[in-house]
Amino acid sequence: MIGTKKKAQLSVYLDPDVMKALSAYAARREQSLSLIAEAAIASFLSPDADERREAATAKRLDQIDRRIARLERDVGISVETIALFIRFWLTTTPSLPEPAAKAARAQAGARYDNFLAALGRRLNQGPKLRQEIPEGCPAD
Repeated sequence: MIGTKKKAQLSVYLDPDVMKALSAYAARREQSLSLIAEAAIASFLSPDADERREAATAKRLDQIDRRIARLERDVGISVETIALFIRFWLTTTPSLPEPAAKAARAQAGARYDNFLAALGRRLNQGPKLRQEIPEGCPAD
């Protein structure tokens, strides 16, 4: 009968926070502390551990890069939308005579509140402007 190798015992002193985290992890996985510690040490000593960490880091960086690209696109769309609206508004809205301008300023607060309410409805119900623009269209 072939004898199995007996595992060697190791005493380790852990920081209380590390021990608490190890215990919580072992409890969640319903595994022994020794098994979790052994797997962690084996993973740390594994020759491909660096490659796995690098791959995980690269994956996270790729995700962040895609999110930043979407943010840049959305900000570009927003800036161009505001600029286009301002240019359109300035070219199509004639100046008001002073009595009419006073009346318009008096109504400005109520009109602004209506604008905010409409914007709130649009943001809650969608679709968002950025969703209406095809993905292939660059914002810059």
